[in-house]
Amino acid sequence: MKIFITSQIKEIDSLTITEEKIQSSDLMERASGQLFKWISGRFDRSYRFIILAGPGNNGGDSLALARMLSSNRYNAEVFFVMVSDKTSPDWKHNYERLKKETSVPFITLDSIEKFPVTGNGDVFIDAIFGSGLTRPAEGIGADVIRKVNQSDCTVISVDIPSGLFGEDNSTNNPGTIINAGYTLSFQFPKLSFLFPDTAMYAGEWHILPIGLSSNAIMNTPTPFEYLEESKMISLLKKRSKFDHKGIFGHGLLVAGSYGKMGAAVLGARAAMRTGIGLLTCHIPGCGYEIMQISVPEAMTRVDNNPTCITDMGDYNIFDSIGAGPGLGFDPATCKAFLELVKKSKKPMVIDADGINILGIEKENLPGLPANTVITPHVREFERIAGKSDNGFHRLRMQIDFAVEQNCIVVLKGAYTSIATPEGKVFFNSTGNPGMATAGSGDVLTGMILALLSRGYQPADAAVLGVWLHGLAGDLAAAERGQESVTASGIIDYISRAFVKSEEMNQ
Repeated sequence: MKIFITSQIKEIDSLTITEEKIQSSDLMERASGQLFKWISGRFDRSYRFIILAGPGNNGGDSLALARMLSSNRYNAEVFFVMVSDKTSPDWKHNYERLKKETSVPFITLDSIEKFPVTGNGDVFIDAIFGSGLTRPAEGIGADVIRKVNQSDCTVISVDIPSGLFGEDNSTNNPGTIINAGYTLSFQFPKLSFLFPDTAMYAGEWHILPIGLSSNAIMNTPTPFEYLEESKMISLLKKRSKFDHKGIFGHGLLVAGSYGKMGAAVLGARAAMRTGIGLLTCHIPGCGYEIMQISVPEAMTRVDNNPTCITDMGDYNIFDSIGAGPGLGFDPATCKAFLELVKKSKKPMVIDADGINILGIEKENLPGLPANTVITPHVREFERIAGKSDNGFHRLRMQIDFAVEQNCIVVLKGAYTSIATPEGKVFFNSTGNPGMATAGSGDVLTGMILALLSRGYQPADAAVLGVWLHGLAGDLAAAERGQESVTASGIIDYISRAFVKSEEMNQ
């Protein structure tokens, strides 16, 4: 699914109207019909719907929704939040229909003293401001937003929570943004739904299809995509009858140090579960028995040092390399790792301590092999790229870093984003908060290593690895509960993630 900035969505709306030779009010009717369908499918007639309509097209959508609710015997009231007395033509059209076809109460809310008294079973429909807002809410609009946020009512925002900007909220006022329980976004999510500092305003968001022009969507360029299962399933390679382990690659995992051998074990187990043909683990001497017992399917190559890794040996004989989990920061380890980065000629995924070493030795970043996959969480990313003020700025830094360093940046989080050297960004659609647990990143490293070894292009390996990792976590949480998800548990469900993917493809 493409993700567009708000100005592009407005253009796509216009192109749809031109292409279909319809009125803009017809498109509004279509959108409002989808709103009614979603709401009526989840709320019965015992609820009171308090519709907060602004003067723009977002408010016009809500007026059409009020008419539909009333026509279907729902209890609806409209409060016109008069942030301006200049209403849009489509707003006027739906206002006239509302007055003519229904008896829905219509109250002009030009003073906060007129704010409705609420009780149990009341639902706010927030349609004060749309996605075109470019400055913080103020005046009566801000007053109403604060009152809504102070209530205990369910809040459903139309297209975007009022007061929230579609992309960059660095100049916004957090106190004048609706805290929605649900956001019903038309056709596409907004970028601000995907950032940790602004996602909470949208609550649980849903995409409502309103039939925007497929030609306009296809021909409007954007670097942003939201991963859908159909695309991910199409990336999966099928095995043939006469395949053998050599077909699926031989990977090298460089991981572990004294007290951190678990990272190497988790990465190795995940790689094996993700279909790698052969795996060799380069580990310190203290990890030999641990690895042989924990992952008997993997081969081991033991470093001369008993507690940390100091000499990588010959690494270019492998199909791909994964490095970083549990390495530690011994000076000899850092030196050996940086030599690996400079001289490796194979596809590589770098995580954890590997990224932190690069953060210490930033002058080595330009030496990364082309299309290296790095998988930092936010703090690790800051160590290599610098601090950012908010999610949108961090996204710009992520893109710039991927382009400048010619690498793939997997920035881990609730909506893990994968930036490519071409400047494209993919946001992940799988995963859950239960995956915020020790070792989860080591599992992802092993999965991406396996996919690289199997011959997937680095960007595809990163995207598919992230999606499967999240899907395995979702399956684990569904059976065990989010609180009980562990890194080992995610590994246990990788096989089920593949099975589910196959079922989706049937």
